[in-house]
Amino acid sequence: MTLDLSTLLAILAMAAATILTRISGLVLIQRVKLSDRARQALEAIPPAVLMAVVAPTALMTGAAETIACVVTALAALRLPLLAATAVGVVCVALLRAVGL
Repeated sequence: MTLDLSTLLAILAMAAATILTRISGLVLIQRVKLSDRARQALEAIPPAVLMAVVAPTALMTGAAETIACVVTALAALRLPLLAATAVGVVCVALLRAVGL
C-alpha cells in the first residue's frame, strides 16, 4: 500500500481542523459567561449524542442490546456519562452471557 502526497496532506489538514475546532471551543467557552440554563443545556448534549448513536443498535438488534440501552439511559439520568456507558457495556455483556 502506498500513500501519495495529496492523501497525506488531506489527512494532516483534517487533523489540524479537528484539533483547532476542539481547542477553539475550549478557549472560547472560558471567555463566555453562561447562565445556569445554558450550562445545563450544554451538559445535556453528551448523553443526547450517546443515545443518538446507541438507539439504532438498540432498535435493530436483539433483546440484550435493547435492554442494555434502556439500562444505560436510566443510568445516564443519575451517573456521569462514562459511568453510564460502563453500566451499559457490563449489562449487555452479562445479558449476552446468559443467552439473551
